[in-house]
Amino acid sequence: MKYLIIIEETKTGFSAYSPDIDGCIATGKTKKEVEKLMKEAIKFHLDGMRIEGIEIPSSKTYSQYVEIAA
Repeated sequence: MKYLIIIEETKTGFSAYSPDIDGCIATGKTKKEVEKLMKEAIKFHLDGMRIEGIEIPSSKTYSQYVEIAA
């Protein structure tokens, strides 16, 4: 399954979250690191949900850029 992750630059590196998975976040010093850590966080989060018998959320969000004349 694929999940959208949002990566934002911070003062100390990068942070990431998935709009489809409440409470699942990661931080890292580089984009590559935060992507890796977010993938691990999602897997860990979903494994915990399975153990608890909580329904795994489906991916409902997507991203799209729009072009605006500036």
